[in-house]
Amino acid sequence: MKIRCYELFQVPPRWLFLKIETDEGIIGWGEPVIEGKAATVKACVDELMEYLVGKDPMQIEDHWNLLYRSGFYRGGPILMSAIAGIDQALWDIKGKFYQAPIYQLLGGKCRDRIKVYSWIGGDRPAETGAAAKKMADQGFLAVKMNATEELQYVDSYDKIDQAVARIAAVREMTSPDFGIGVDFHGRVHKPMAKILAKELEPFRPMFIEEPVLPENNEDLREIARHTAIPIATGERMFSKWQFKTLLTEGYADIIQPDLSHAGGITECKKILSMAEAFDVAAAPHCPLGPIALAACLQVDATCHNAFIQEQSLGIHYNQGSDLLDYLADKTVFEYEQGYVRIPSNPGLGIEINEEQVRKMAAIGHNGKNPVWRHKDGSIAEW
Repeated sequence: MKIRCYELFQVPPRWLFLKIETDEGIIGWGEPVIEGKAATVKACVDELMEYLVGKDPMQIEDHWNLLYRSGFYRGGPILMSAIAGIDQALWDIKGKFYQAPIYQLLGGKCRDRIKVYSWIGGDRPAETGAAAKKMADQGFLAVKMNATEELQYVDSYDKIDQAVARIAAVREMTSPDFGIGVDFHGRVHKPMAKILAKELEPFRPMFIEEPVLPENNEDLREIARHTAIPIATGERMFSKWQFKTLLTEGYADIIQPDLSHAGGITECKKILSMAEAFDVAAAPHCPLGPIALAACLQVDATCHNAFIQEQSLGIHYNQGSDLLDYLADKTVFEYEQGYVRIPSNPGLGIEINEEQVRKMAAIGHNGKNPVWRHKDGSIAEW
């Protein structure tokens, strides 16, 4: 079997889908994208696929190493996201060839289902208590929300008080054991992160996420001395080599690699297994489309330390086009009592509605991240 051809589809709201077809008619799908840079990743996939057309799609480990190691300059969000989508599509092909879900090819599953959380609050959270109650009423057992608006390196306690009030509202409107993930989004610098983490302790968050930018991961150790809340990070880390330092230095309690950013199924399975050896939990990052979520669930099924899965159904980014719109079988991601079952159909376990993909690709998108500024005119972290 050989890779015959491929196609890329830039589809709303902000995703990029990859279709790889073999000369035996087996099709694999991947989602190679970095938020706000879909066109850039698309160009990288085009470059990388020059190596693979005409090759045996089954040699996934060798292809991964070729795409990564044959480049003198390696890593980073664009290259690793391109590799990730290609890797997902190759695993989809392999699973369909053997008529087995990918988790069976990775050693079998250790769980039948995994807890999922829903996102509440936009970039400037408001009415978070009511939003969390709505999710709880729908059966979710956990949510995630942004902690703050933009913060200077040293900012006002008023912004801290506002953030605390929003998390307090979520706790008040749900229950004592309802999971609350609080995403600092890297927009909080160390001086304020220490204060905010300590102030949030009474509300027992499930975790605080990216309390500082990943470029400053060494600060996590100091922040950890100021709080007992589990610290999560990793969505902006792209390889096992980056996670190696995070794990060996003991900076994090929960890792969050993104299967569309960090080298795909091949790399993220290794990253999660590395973390297990350090007694670190895993909650893969996934505010993306249905292919990315399916890839996450296949890896979650095989990793004992995966405890919850992010998903973006209904997220504010997805207005006008959502995950289920691109699936032939919309029941595959049905959530029951806060959990989703691991898809058991061959490959990724989902069937893409290619007609809808082509229709929406004709519309396309030019999604960009917002640009924020502080009151003094300087650029703020979004």
